[in-house]
Amino acid sequence: MLITVPLQSCLVKSMSNRDPEVMQQVKATLAQLVKLAPGRAIEVRIPPYAAVQCGEGPSHSRGTPPNVIEMSAETWLALASGEVTWKVALESGAISASGARADLSEYLPIRIGK
Repeated sequence: MLITVPLQSCLVKSMSNRDPEVMQQVKATLAQLVKLAPGRAIEVRIPPYAAVQCGEGPSHSRGTPPNVIEMSAETWLALASGEVTWKVALESGAISASGARADLSEYLPIRIGK
């Protein structure tokens, strides 16, 4: 027996699981990252909270970009605050990074308001 779930209910559930405080922290730190590393060569994804493009180099406009970094909000906030290093998070598998420019270590930790 095949059970189907309407896509709309999945989207609503996903959106409702986002903690507003975590969302604010993720968006603020990603905004600061974009200021520190202007450009569109790297796509940083923190699902389900936000995604940004940053970093110098060739930009992309369609499809999957060549440099993609994805991680949980918890990992991103730990990196941004300096609780964990890029190397440790990457080696532990907490970060998925692909592409020659998919490295944010030079911008971390992030200080808000700089």
